[in-house]
Amino acid sequence: MYCLTRSLSAGSQSAGSLIARGFLILLLFFTATVAASGADNTPEYTMQCEGIERTYRLHIPEHMPENGPLVVVLHGYGNPRPGVFNETADRHLFAACYPLGEKDSRGKACWNVGYPFQRDMTIDDDEFLTQLVHHLQQKHGFSSRNVFLVGMSNGGEMCYQIAARRPGLFAAVAPLSGLMLNWLYKSDDSTHPVSLFEIHGTKDKTSAWEGDPDNKGGWGEYLPVPLAVHFCAAKNRCTVMQTDTIIGKAPNRRQIVKHRFSGGLNESEVWLYEVIGGGHSWFWDDMETGDELWKFFSRFMKSV
Repeated sequence: MYCLTRSLSAGSQSAGSLIARGFLILLLFFTATVAASGADNTPEYTMQCEGIERTYRLHIPEHMPENGPLVVVLHGYGNPRPGVFNETADRHLFAACYPLGEKDSRGKACWNVGYPFQRDMTIDDDEFLTQLVHHLQQKHGFSSRNVFLVGMSNGGEMCYQIAARRPGLFAAVAPLSGLMLNWLYKSDDSTHPVSLFEIHGTKDKTSAWEGDPDNKGGWGEYLPVPLAVHFCAAKNRCTVMQTDTIIGKAPNRRQIVKHRFSGGLNESEVWLYEVIGGGHSWFWDDMETGDELWKFFSRFMKSV
């Protein structure tokens, strides 16, 4: 190939250069078109909540049926990721909504879950999520019963909080790398069962598997992950426990211990996927996270 290239005439080189430049232009156009298309698939909207303009993005699959299910996806602390569940939504035909948390005193978009440094925050995110769900149901005709919540990290804390303080809002919640803060654990007197699915790495350095009773991490005092999940299982009055171990996806191929509690009130269940050696993550490198979550949520789908 090298000798052939070197023997080309100047005219041929010029023609080749034009072809290459044309190809580059087409490639750049294609890339820009795809990027624009991706943005169009998750357009941004605003709504008023308690006198504040709140922002969210929404993805509705092309062939989603009327009165279809809705999954609300909460970002981690200062780390919005709109669109992260779009492919899963397209496969399983549910709408995916990505609300944006308000900024705290550090300038980070977040959910107000009672961290020590959020003492000056007056944002009521329980109310925001309640109004958001009702707004989307009225505007788009989504199901009034099949509504689910996913949250990563700070969004995971919000999952625990909303399950305790607005237990009838979501059919099931799924915190990823989330925590139950001590203040919530001690104040939770709710009796309405809420199915919950936590996925957590045992080597998470941000949301420690073993908890943080002394607030060494600055997020506030929080429970060990197994204790928080067992508390939810006990609160739901689950009566059956099953444990299985599988090997996750390559290249990590980590062990994943699946703890599943079932037989709860209103057929509620509580699951914990213990990712051995896993860090602070959405766990896409260990499993098909979206499909695993939908497998759990679909167990609580109600007929229209």
